[in-house]
This record gives sequence, C-alpha cells and structure tokens, in this order.
Amino acid sequence: MNYDVLIIGAGAAGLSCALVLGSAKDKAFAEGKQIGIITHQKTSHLQNALFNNVLALKPGTLGKDILRDGKSQLKALYPHVSQIENEKVKTIKKQVDSYTVVTSKKTYQSKIVVVAVGYTNLLNIEGLESYIEPHPKAAREKNRIWLKNTEHLIEKNLYVAGTLAGWRSQFAIASGSGAHVATDILTLWNGGKHTKVHDKIIV
Repeated sequence: MNYDVLIIGAGAAGLSCALVLGSAKDKAFAEGKQIGIITHQKTSHLQNALFNNVLALKPGTLGKDILRDGKSQLKALYPHVSQIENEKVKTIKKQVDSYTVVTSKKTYQSKIVVVAVGYTNLLNIEGLESYIEPHPKAAREKNRIWLKNTEHLIEKNLYVAGTLAGWRSQFAIASGSGAHVATDILTLWNGGKHTKVHDKIIV
C-alpha cells in the first residue's frame, strides 16, 4: 500500500495528527490524499494514565479509554484514514522520494512519515538510530530519548511528534505536538500557505 502520509503510533500525538489530517478531506489540496496510521498502542504511556487536569476531559478519565475512543472517533468521522491494526514497525528506510516502512507483517511506501511513539530508550526501529539523543526535557535517570529535530522535522518529509520530539510528557502537550505536525503537512500540501482546519457553528 502506498500512502501520502503514514503515522506510526496511536497515542495522544499520533491520533491528534490523524484527526487533523483527516478533517481536511474537503479541502482541494487534500483531496485524494492517502493517510494511514499504524495503531500499535501496547507500549503507550496512556495505558496506565489517569487525567484530572486536562481541559474539557472529565476528571477521572482513563488513558486506556482515550486510546480506544480516539480510534473510534477517527473511524467514525474520517473513515478514509486507514487504521493499520496489530502491526509493529521494524524498519524505516529512506528512498529517493519516499520512505519504506517495514512492519511485523507488511511493507508500505509513504511520501511522508510521522513517528509518534513513546520516548523510552527501548525504541528499536531500524533507520532511526542516528537521530537518537538523550531527552532534553526529562530527568536523566529515566533514560528517556528524543529524535533530534527542528520544529518536528527530522529531515525532509520525516517528522516526529509528541514526547519523542523532545516535549515533556504531558497529555495536552503531546496532543498539540501531533496537531502541529498535521498543520505543517497541510501547509506543505497547500503550496506553503499556512493552513489550519477548524469546524465552526454556522448561525
């Protein structure tokens, strides 16, 4: 399968990125774009999270419920975004004008890749080793990592979002990071014109 964008990881950053990209479906510059997200969630820090301090989330909300409900929301609102279940990414390899992403089951080609997995030092995706450095905003004893980037961009058409992008482990920050990457991609598709997507109440 060939994609225009393939998101790796379906935590706060990955799902936020997918939702914003999906919401641009009626824009001329996004028409026909193939968007996919590899929804491996077993190692997400949301699995054991409890939220009391997030705007608009009911106190007591569980991270594991956000993971489940986020995928349902994406499917219900933007079914054109392919959700790839039960696959774990093994390798990302740069080609001339795209990336080859090899999972535990299949191989994909994508023009743009967004890496949105956790920031633990257990990251073992071949092809990312040269970008790994100690996380700049985490306690050193926790051995957290980031993928060195500038404004979420590792290199041309290879993005990183969430805690792995160097942000602190806070739900709202990770979600915003994913949305930030999505709007950067939409801006790229829109010929460099700064782009965002809002829904509005029409009165």
